[in-house]
Amino acid sequence: MREYPLALLGGVGAALFLANYHGPLYLQLVAEPLLNYPGSSLRFFTNEIFMALFFGLAAKEISEAFLPGGSLSPWQRAINPLVATLGGVVGPVGVFFLANHWWGEEQLNRGWGIPTATDIALAWLGARVLFTARHPAVDFLLLLAIADDALGMMIIALFYGDSHQPLALLPLWGVVVAMAFAYMLRKMQQQWWPAYLLGPGLLAWICLAGANLHPALALVFIVPFMPHGKLEAFAQQLKPWVDYGLFFFAFANSGVSFTEISVVTWIVLLALLLGKPLGICLFALGAVKAGFPLPRGMQARDVLVAGILAGMGLTVALFVCTAAYTGPLAFAQGPAKMGALFSCLGFLLALLVKRIPW
Repeated sequence: MREYPLALLGGVGAALFLANYHGPLYLQLVAEPLLNYPGSSLRFFTNEIFMALFFGLAAKEISEAFLPGGSLSPWQRAINPLVATLGGVVGPVGVFFLANHWWGEEQLNRGWGIPTATDIALAWLGARVLFTARHPAVDFLLLLAIADDALGMMIIALFYGDSHQPLALLPLWGVVVAMAFAYMLRKMQQQWWPAYLLGPGLLAWICLAGANLHPALALVFIVPFMPHGKLEAFAQQLKPWVDYGLFFFAFANSGVSFTEISVVTWIVLLALLLGKPLGICLFALGAVKAGFPLPRGMQARDVLVAGILAGMGLTVALFVCTAAYTGPLAFAQGPAKMGALFSCLGFLLALLVKRIPW
């Protein structure tokens, strides 16, 4: 996993440099069709296809955490990070409205959904750097981030959806069929892991896209049905693709001009780096009081570090910025994106909290 942060940071650096040095060239590279087919841009391939593989690896980690002896076993231990997920939405939304009431203007309230979702790639990679590979905080944060992103996608569909492409419920039944397909393959003792991606995985991807939801989450529904003995082979063989793909993923999503900074930049940043960890900590510790313990071996400080890492809201936040601030509010789009970009500094804050002796 050591290659991940280098590839991701390299892509962010290259995107920022090119976007500020030659903005039109950057947009041409990431947004124009690659195959003379509408929509076949670098951004499409990284966000919709490559990230499906990345989320598949994340689902593999979660699946193993639920196995006997894993940090989320028995399943009741998964209740705590799921409750914390709600805090990771309520907290930043509350801070966003409060900060905007003090320093912003009422029309900017439309951006409340920007800080709700967690960047799974950044959060997971940050956790793998700050914690040991098998530390329960990694699984806690990963489950939280996946659930958080699912909520984020629902918020986009319900509150920021394209009127020409509204949420369609019927195709979601196809995802259920895909899960049943994967279960059938497992019962038939299918050991070739690509069969699960090319069959039920592709079906789930198509159905999520048809429902106007983010298809990159497709493998999250399929990987748990893969034979447990083949999960490691699945991860090892995909790892080189993910290592190099993260560079292009970061490059396609991080190009923001430094000239666009205003009060909404700091409102978004505050909501992410204060609201996220505050909400996650309060809800997680509240769940402990209610009888739902943290994953085995996890302490209160680990929750705070995980909450700060969850505040790094890059890619989904950038997407919501584009959807939230349109028309007369387009002037706030660039500054809001800068707030989402600056949230990457959450890694340094998490590192500081992790290193301070308690």
